[in-house]
Amino acid sequence: MANQDSVRTLKGIGDKSGKLFEKLGIWTVDDLLHDYPRAYHAYEEPVPIGNLVLDQVSAVAGILQKDASVRRFSNMQIVTVTLRDGTGSLQLVWYNMPYLRGTLQAGTYHIFYGKVVRKNNRLTMEQPEIYARDAYAQVMTTMQPVYSQTRGLSNKAISRAVARALDGRQLEREYLPAGIRQKYELAEYNFAIEHIHFPKDRQELLFARRRLVFDEFFLFTLAVRRLKEKRADKKSSWVMKLSPEAERLKESLPYRLTSAQQKVLGEIEQDLTSGRVMNRLIQGDVGSGKTIVAVLALLHVAGNGCQGAMMAPTEVLARQHYESIVKLFEEYGIAKVPVLITGSMTAKEKRAAREKVKSHEADIIIGTHALIQENVVYDNLALVITDEQHRFGVGQRELLGGKGTSPHILVMSATPIPRTLAIILYGDLDISVIDELPANRLPIKNCVVGTEYRPKAYAFIEKQIAAGRQAYVICPMVEESEMIDAENVLDYTKKLREALPGVTVEYLHGKMKGKEKNQIMERFLAGEIQVLVSTTVIEVGVDVPNATVMMIENAERFGLAQLHQLRGRVGRGKYQSYCIMVNCGDQDGTQKRLDILNRSNDGFYIASEDLKLRGPGDIFGLRQSGDMEFKLADIFTDADILKTVSEEVSALTAADPGLEQEENRELKRRLEEYLEKNYDRLAL
Repeated sequence: MANQDSVRTLKGIGDKSGKLFEKLGIWTVDDLLHDYPRAYHAYEEPVPIGNLVLDQVSAVAGILQKDASVRRFSNMQIVTVTLRDGTGSLQLVWYNMPYLRGTLQAGTYHIFYGKVVRKNNRLTMEQPEIYARDAYAQVMTTMQPVYSQTRGLSNKAISRAVARALDGRQLEREYLPAGIRQKYELAEYNFAIEHIHFPKDRQELLFARRRLVFDEFFLFTLAVRRLKEKRADKKSSWVMKLSPEAERLKESLPYRLTSAQQKVLGEIEQDLTSGRVMNRLIQGDVGSGKTIVAVLALLHVAGNGCQGAMMAPTEVLARQHYESIVKLFEEYGIAKVPVLITGSMTAKEKRAAREKVKSHEADIIIGTHALIQENVVYDNLALVITDEQHRFGVGQRELLGGKGTSPHILVMSATPIPRTLAIILYGDLDISVIDELPANRLPIKNCVVGTEYRPKAYAFIEKQIAAGRQAYVICPMVEESEMIDAENVLDYTKKLREALPGVTVEYLHGKMKGKEKNQIMERFLAGEIQVLVSTTVIEVGVDVPNATVMMIENAERFGLAQLHQLRGRVGRGKYQSYCIMVNCGDQDGTQKRLDILNRSNDGFYIASEDLKLRGPGDIFGLRQSGDMEFKLADIFTDADILKTVSEEVSALTAADPGLEQEENRELKRRLEEYLEKNYDRLAL
């Protein structure tokens, strides 16, 4: 069996399950082998009910006193049974599995394995696995993989498919130089692939994972260096003079730029006037004032008779940038013309906007991915800015860049990555950091609370709304397979509507269509929605200066970097803002982590403190840096490996720049394959 064969060539996968695998992005056997588990179940001795720990996966055992009951709720059938021992009672719940009634009968002995939560003030296990005594003895002390799933495709079905793929796969040739493998005691590649899926213990899992993380960083870093070589010191067709209009706007603003903003603007101005193509990243914490720096850069370019474009990740954000620039230019008498291009505009609106761009009636073009479509033709495009740049890959940046003759590139990110790591990760870009907040920003007041605080939080939100403000409530991102949790946002919206009568409460989540999401955000921005219950889709979102409360449920489930991004959605206006983090878990260390956020609003400090708290072995923690699109590696948890890889790549490319030596030939082939596969989405 070839690794590039369709996943449907595996025994047991037909058309129906093949389509479900494709839904998970798994088309080939190779895709399946590289679809790594997201967690592992370690099957240990059953514990007494009284010793169960909330939010931890455990096993309990006992004889049922009563038959299971089945009741209907909406279009769902819910099976429940209560297990008791001398230390307490535990409610067991399954959804849409009515056939379990025949198994779960009074007098029968079972072992139940699952996550313990508190629901309606009762200790509960949802969707636990059920084992007979002998069957559980067989899995005891093993580590079983847990995969991302989709409805209709169980974890067992995925595990079986992976086992078959491993049995029938073609072994890969080793491509890491032998010296590097020996120096860092790295597992052989094929061993690592097999044991990341089915490790016999934690030590073996860490050994396999270390090799694969090393690989991810190694190929990524090599690819970044290769891209940088292509661009190094490229001469620019656009040598700018500083625009008097940009200088006048800067001096006329009702606030002074911070010294960090001034420094970064100076670096951009130096790039624009240097004669070399600018490739610069602005890293700035949430609310640090990156946008006004970008607008001044666009104005410098427009003042030189050229066009500048700014691409945002969402239509709502693009529209907000456009409207704020229009207002700013009108207010300060700047005679440059901004235009907006987004996917949801009518054909007539798009045609008119494109005509303005082509004829150079428009000086500054704001939009979404619509800016890189073939039918958008620019005249003298000299500067391309991408906002929240980790949402755009190199390929997309270059498509927009290709609309002009090697335009200057400026990318902006609010992801607070420590500088030492940023230099490695963003190797093809010069880095500028805006590391202070504008003086007129009131620091957000934070609190970490338990679930018993919810009624007070609702009363506080009600009070803020009465004062004319708005609020966000965030619920954790959930997987489709966790059927009851998938409606978390919907259930919470109903609960809040009951708790806050007369308040307009709406919801937003990732499964909604783009148009629906835009409409909800537009209504929230306009003040028509007072409380928005959302998943993390609002993490990179529109500025709503009137929103003053961010309440985050199950805060312990999020990474600190993500919590900080979410918190940054409030505190954008002149009003005092608040972040309420509800800690629903009682695991050791959870409160300690959340307290970092409680005592600081500085994203760079939070990122570095989180790095200290976590540590290389903490692979079961929450991923902080999913935006970088590594499958296993995490730039915070695995920072030491990233630094090591950077040093080794430097040494390797210095000794053999073209990877032509015999021992590097396979690595060169792998790098070319990697670049071809990942070029459009390399998150740089």
